[in-house]
Amino acid sequence: MPPEIYILVLGAFLAAFVVGAAGFGDALVAAAVWLHVFEPTVAAPLIVMTGLTIHVIALARLYRELDFTYLAPFLGLGALGVPLGTWLLAQIEAEPFRLAVGALLFLYGGGLLLIARPPVVKAGGKSLDAVAGGIGGVLGGLAGMSGAVPAVWCGLRGWPKEQARGVAQPYILAMHVLSLAAMAWAGLVTWETGERFLWGAPAILVGTVVGIALYRRLNEQLFRKLVLAMLAVSGLTLVI
Repeated sequence: MPPEIYILVLGAFLAAFVVGAAGFGDALVAAAVWLHVFEPTVAAPLIVMTGLTIHVIALARLYRELDFTYLAPFLGLGALGVPLGTWLLAQIEAEPFRLAVGALLFLYGGGLLLIARPPVVKAGGKSLDAVAGGIGGVLGGLAGMSGAVPAVWCGLRGWPKEQARGVAQPYILAMHVLSLAAMAWAGLVTWETGERFLWGAPAILVGTVVGIALYRRLNEQLFRKLVLAMLAVSGLTLVI
């Protein structure tokens, strides 16, 4: 078996485990592993296809446990933000932008991990929720980070884990659908993409189930710390 298959399976398992436990982070985890052996144009559609599958499985298993009350405003502007972000990718330097976003995520996640009682934002209502969704969509099209801003915003809102995950997970799933459609239109999704995806499919299922088992054992405080740690690690990954 070629060595790249082992790396492919490892990346699929780790991405699925992280999403099962925290509800986001699949793209960054998979990219951190797979970009060592795959070209970006090969890895990108595989990352999106894998992430989409992970979120479908996780939502199917957790559907009755999540609260989707606050989801709708995020989706509207988020869907509009993805093509805007893709357009901006051709207009600005993406690397400095990723560096800046990574630094902010690292400082935000790491900083709030040190605060016992983080600030809670009550103002703005659905309008600010929609803005957060729109920014996430732009970042998704520009830097593949659609889930980071909704995760940050849900934390600032102080929502319990059922509501926070009820926003972040279906939001990321919707962004993955849009991204995969755009990649397929651009001819990046090939038979080889499907073959590689099938190699990682068992690891996706196992990783998601194990991650969800951990999620169900987390209380609100531990879940908050896990999300903040994920944001900090995601930011550090982008900076490095």
